[in-house]
Amino acid sequence: MKKFGEIIVKLRIPILILGILLLIPSAWGYLNTRVNYDILSYLPSEIETMKGQDILVDQFGTGAFSMVVVEGMPMKDVSALKAKMEKVDHVKKVIWYDSFADISIPIELLPERISEAFMRDDSTLMAVIFDTTISSDETMAAIGELRSLANKQVFISGMSAVVTDTRDLSDQETPIYVALAVLLCSIVLAITMDSFLIPVFFLLSIGMAIVYNLGSNIFLGQISYITKALSAVLQLGVTLDYSIFLWHSYEEQQEICENKKKAMANAINATLTSVIGSSVTTVAGFVALCFMSFTLGMDLGVVMAKGVVFGVIGCITILPSMILVFDKIIEKTKHRPLLKQFVRIPKFVQKFYPVIIILFALIWIPAIKGYRSTQVYYDLAGTLPKTLSSIQANEKLESVFEMNSTHMVLIDTTLDKKTVTKMVDEMKKVDGVKTILGIDALTTADIPDSLIPQKLKDALESDEYQEMLIMSEYKVASDEVNAQCDKLTEILKRYDPEGMLVGEAPCTKDLIEITDKDFKTVSFVSIGVILAIILLVFRSISLPIILVAVIEFAIFINMGIPYYTGTTIPFIASIVIGTIQLGSTVDYAILMTTRYKTERHLGRSRKEAVEIAHSASIPSILVSALSFFAATFGVGVYSNIDMISALCSLMARGALISMVVVILVLPSMLLLCDRLILYTTLGMRKKDK
Repeated sequence: MKKFGEIIVKLRIPILILGILLLIPSAWGYLNTRVNYDILSYLPSEIETMKGQDILVDQFGTGAFSMVVVEGMPMKDVSALKAKMEKVDHVKKVIWYDSFADISIPIELLPERISEAFMRDDSTLMAVIFDTTISSDETMAAIGELRSLANKQVFISGMSAVVTDTRDLSDQETPIYVALAVLLCSIVLAITMDSFLIPVFFLLSIGMAIVYNLGSNIFLGQISYITKALSAVLQLGVTLDYSIFLWHSYEEQQEICENKKKAMANAINATLTSVIGSSVTTVAGFVALCFMSFTLGMDLGVVMAKGVVFGVIGCITILPSMILVFDKIIEKTKHRPLLKQFVRIPKFVQKFYPVIIILFALIWIPAIKGYRSTQVYYDLAGTLPKTLSSIQANEKLESVFEMNSTHMVLIDTTLDKKTVTKMVDEMKKVDGVKTILGIDALTTADIPDSLIPQKLKDALESDEYQEMLIMSEYKVASDEVNAQCDKLTEILKRYDPEGMLVGEAPCTKDLIEITDKDFKTVSFVSIGVILAIILLVFRSISLPIILVAVIEFAIFINMGIPYYTGTTIPFIASIVIGTIQLGSTVDYAILMTTRYKTERHLGRSRKEAVEIAHSASIPSILVSALSFFAATFGVGVYSNIDMISALCSLMARGALISMVVVILVLPSMLLLCDRLILYTTLGMRKKDK
């Protein structure tokens, strides 16, 4: 290990050259990594709703559809528009009024269920069926082309349209996320570091590690848009500490070494030991996300875990090479650090630690209540900007046709017409069901089977399954639509035990049930793994419990605040924020506790050890927490995608809360539990005094 630092110093020029050259394949990998904008596609493949989606693709050659509202357009023009839409690549079929009858037939002569489904005042409705899946590149391209054919009278709704708008908005905003994170981190570093130029090299080396990480995602096949948007910002926030550790160690070594090369070699070795220990808990937090059934957790967890690894590698190879190569320029930009030694805070805690402990105990009650009562939302489209075309189309669909969601029913084609008709009649009576469209649902005495166009039959029937569309007035993820899905499924299974109810609303209902279990699993795994890591690091039974309890207290406060402010957060936040906050900020507690343990080993008294550890740790904790805050806060304020905005805002606030809690509560706990710690930690019992 001692030789490692010397090797890096000796090979600093080749390391820099290699680092720059590796940016080329990494950039290529980044540009060629597919991004998935459909959150529902991360549901487990074995659940019935996802199996139904596969059947739609395999047997019907379709996986997506959009409802199109046309306002104030003559029937012949709508028919012409429909013909143009059907020529768009990957549009399999457009179902409209003329799919059942010639447009020359007066609306009044059509069956009421047909006229109600497709006509309302001066508006008409089309169902566009694609031969590709909801979030495929082909479907999104088709949505774009359909919009180019339309005008202000035409509104294209549906999940595919929402996904397309999400992609465009995310791609537009992501570079700004990075710019904001870099700008705000630069301000924090300028305040806290003793050189104006060293923050530039910190950000350059971390930026290279981020590019390597993003480029290596090509081996994963694809990543989610949330991972793409957050990974650079998160990696910057959680790995910036490592660069600061190296710089501080380098400055300390310069005071005792004969030259800067020797100082850097020693600093690399010292940093390697401390950073590996620090990064393990962060990696563990991200790895815990991989235990989610909802595989978006694995997507984010894998990318961020390897991002931390790349950050460590960059810190001990690229950054020291940069510092040595540009040493003379860095020296010219040095200044007196603005952060001074903190003396008053440790003395305040020493004096009032019993009061802090009492407050710590009392605040748990409202924190737990808020944590358990915070409301989450699952309707991903409902929080997007109202100016997006897809959101305006969804609102138009609701206001004109009183429709908010569309379900698809897959039933066995061998079911006789009488049975299907009976089932459809029963389904029509379910609260919130507006219309049911399907071959057997449409054919009656007034519309015999012989009058149904063959193209429509081909679109709605396969060798094994018949497809029906159920139009609902209830919104996706609402209690009403979930109850509706339960009732429809119960009716369906009575008539066809192998039948399936699929679509955005049924998938979202599954999402709610699955992520509720994932929340418990991820929390259990992350706490268990980090407890085990701290136990091994400190060889103590009590310290892991104390440290995790302190950070969990900060997490409960952070996640409980939305309840008291009346804020509803995205469902994914309730699962991942606690894990990320625990993994990335428990380092603050480990840093202080390590110094406390060292001082106790040196023979310091309980109060002396805590005060020295407290005073020495505050600057590092402040810089670390403020850096994490800076990397995420700007994105939280700026982003128009609430999923990303809420996640970043919670992470930014969580960093500050963890900082305050560690600075105030942890030293109080160390003072209170000192004797317990000595008797439950290997090698410390004899230090009791």
